[in-house]
Amino acid sequence: MKKIILSSIVFAALLCGILFNSCESATYGDLAMVENPTYNENISPLFRSTCAGCHSSNGQFPALDNYENIKDGIENGDVICRIDDQSCGAVMPQSGRMPQSVIDMIKLWRDQGFVNQ
Repeated sequence: MKKIILSSIVFAALLCGILFNSCESATYGDLAMVENPTYNENISPLFRSTCAGCHSSNGQFPALDNYENIKDGIENGDVICRIDDQSCGAVMPQSGRMPQSVIDMIKLWRDQGFVNQ
């Protein structure tokens, strides 16, 4: 009987993990606002962990898995709108809105000319 109960608990835990886990595995940790964000140091790791799981070259549009794709998605797409005000569709990432400090960092990167270092 104990084996059945234990197996049921383990199965339920696994099922919950599958049902409530979205495409991204992002943890924002202690991301602090930086004065001069760069693609290599700040943007790439963020988009890789938050977006590229679903939005890759072989995945959902727009692809957000490299510098050019991310820059294009921000300049010509609705990336900022989807992560900031959602007036153009559902909030991204699917797990919930990013902290405002992270959104502000992405906007600052855009405003400073998409520095790619």
